[in-house]
Order: sequence, then structure tokens, then C-alpha cells
Amino acid sequence: MPRLRQLSLAGACLLGWCALATPTLAHKQLKPDVAQARAATLVAFQRDLVSVLAPRADALPLLGAALLARPLPKQPKWNGFPSLIERAVAAPGHGPAQRWLQLADCDAKAGACPNAQALAALTDEAPDNAAVWLLKLGQDIRADKHDAARADLAHAAQAKLYDDYTGTSLQALATSVGVLPPPRAALDATAAGAAGVQALLVFGIADTQPQPGLQAAARLCEGAGNDQALGADCRQLGKTLEWGASPLARSLGLHLREVLALDAADAEQARRARRDLVWQVQQFNQLVARAQDDKAQAQHLLALARQGGTEMSLMLAALRDAGLPTDAPGGWEPHPDSPAKASS
Repeated sequence: MPRLRQLSLAGACLLGWCALATPTLAHKQLKPDVAQARAATLVAFQRDLVSVLAPRADALPLLGAALLARPLPKQPKWNGFPSLIERAVAAPGHGPAQRWLQLADCDAKAGACPNAQALAALTDEAPDNAAVWLLKLGQDIRADKHDAARADLAHAAQAKLYDDYTGTSLQALATSVGVLPPPRAALDATAAGAAGVQALLVFGIADTQPQPGLQAAARLCEGAGNDQALGADCRQLGKTLEWGASPLARSLGLHLREVLALDAADAEQARRARRDLVWQVQQFNQLVARAQDDKAQAQHLLALARQGGTEMSLMLAALRDAGLPTDAPGGWEPHPDSPAKASS
């Protein structure tokens, strides 16, 4: 799954996550004027999708509309991201996924991110989600509230699950992009026709989810030293993250198990599991890129996204359906020249 999103690549590489970076979706080499015209057509199509979805009353299509509207400049107020996500969090069928995206309705230049109202609501609505507490942890670390951050980590360790709601966002987008046929000029952007254009939008836009403080949590846990209580919380958090909804969460969970392992065998098992995870993500990234030229692949990925679930479940289902193994071949390692390999 396209995965680094708002995390800085340099910071991610410190944890060996570089190999989980977002794939570049396949594009043909075009003359600048042709590429500019095609991009303008795709943006216009995205605006049209928002206009058709905006009158809907249910939470999922409004979430899709908000995701589509968020990157668009100069949207009318009634069709803009703030208005749409505000309606989505109050619409029938709403849940934490809508509130999670509302975290991005904030002014980054004013240092007002994430949205404080949305974060406060999430701690009430989804207290058993470690992602919520890790998001708060990142905010408290930036504000030099280290005691609060330590309490956030304890809450995250006690949580029952980790979910950043990317699976719901993918579902919202995949069920929304088909309300209009792509314009003919947009179809030239891929060799997979309408499905290729839809996959381009779905897997590109869903990659902009707000992200919790995974790096901050990693640094806090790596500095546990002789603090047995902190080490215990970090090991418990790692177990939750290993079964989390996203590849990045699973990567951090395995990283914590590796660096905090009480015996060498457990550390080696975690290292091998992280290697398998990198393999899985790389193979999935290739499927996403292939969808731009393969209509059947694009249609299948869209169908999987429409089913809902989590990002991890979608990725593993796609690999299974493509006949790809989820275990890395014997002797396989990330590319030796990659920062992921060098820092693992």
C-alpha cells in the first residue's frame, strides 16, 4: 500500500521503513503541454465527482467527497473539504473514520494541527484504538509535554487495536469514483481505461490520511533503558501494532519486538517478519503500479477496496489473489543500496 504519507522519509528510514515508501504510479512520458492538459482534465473530473457526491446525506459518500475535495484548490465553500467533513461526522452512519479525517481540517501554518476538536472527540469515541493515543503522543511530544506523552503511550499499550481508518477511506473512494464516467481526455492517462483512472484517484488520494506519532513512539521506546515499566508498555504496544491495520504500524510493532526482545531468538523472528513485510509491500506496490496498464488488475483492486476492511487485509488479499507469496523468498533482502537495508 502506498504508505509514507505525512511521515518524513528521512525519519522513516531510521526505522528501516524506506522500503515501505509510496510507489510512483505508472505514467507515460509526455510532452510538458500534453501532461499539463491531462492533469487539468483529471482535476476537473475530480471537481465534478465532488459536485455529484456533495448532496448525499450518508457518511460514507460524504467521506469520499471530502477526501476528493481536500487536495483541490479554490473549492467553493459548500463543496470544500471543511464543509464536507463537518457534514460527514454528523451524517447517518458516521463513525471514527470520518472524525479521523477531520483531524486534517486545521491550519498547519498556525500550528493548529491536528484539529483539536476532532482529537478530543476521538479519545472519547475510540479510546480502545492505539492510533488515537499515538496521535496524541506525537502532539504532546511536539509541545514538550513529556509526562502527558508517557501517559499517552500507556493508553496506547492498553488499547485493543490499531486502526488509522485507511481501509474505510479506500472503501469510501472506491465506491464514490464510479458515480461519473471519466472524460475521454482523462482515459489517456492510463492504458486501463476508466478503471485505471479510478484506481489512480483511489490509491493516490487515500495515501493522504492523517498519521499518528509512530516515530515519536519509536524514539520514546528506544530510550526505555532500565525503565522497566516503559519497556513493558512498549512491548505490549508492539504486540498490538503487529496486528494493526497498516503496514507502517506492523513495521513499528515488529521493530519494537526486535529492539526490546528479551532473547535473541525472538529478535531474529521479528527481523524476519519485518523482511517479509517489506516484501509484501513491494509486491503490492507493483500491483498498484500495474493497474495503470492492466484493466483487470485495476478492476480487482477497486473491488477489494469496495469491500472495506483494513489496509493490511486489502494488501494481503491482493497478493493472495495474484498468486504471490506473502513470505519473502529464501535469501531475499531489501536492496543493499537502499536506506532501509543500511539502517535495518
